[in-house]
Amino acid sequence: MAKIKGITVTLITKEVVGADPFGGNITESKEVKVNNVLIAPTSSDDIVNHQTVTGKTAVYTLAIPKDDTHDWINAEVIFFGQRWRTIGIPVQGIEELIPLGWNKKVEVERYE
Repeated sequence: MAKIKGITVTLITKEVVGADPFGGNITESKEVKVNNVLIAPTSSDDIVNHQTVTGKTAVYTLAIPKDDTHDWINAEVIFFGQRWRTIGIPVQGIEELIPLGWNKKVEVERYE
């Protein structure tokens, strides 16, 4: 019996590196590798719900590992050789009540 194993995706994070003369933050993009992320096509019901609420088309759903602490809200992600953007806030379950290694999920849309 094979174990469930995710792939490594690249998460583009924004780090504050300074302030501009008007007091706004200056950010710099940084690529972070996140291991063991599951990727599945988004269900047709979820696609319709996202289009109705946000106007965005969810293509894939990512399952995020329990030990991950990165910010996935409206973040850019690279996998399958393409760039994607997460839609909204990740949905998170109670870690102790979920038997496998993932407790968050977030949908992504194609981003160029």
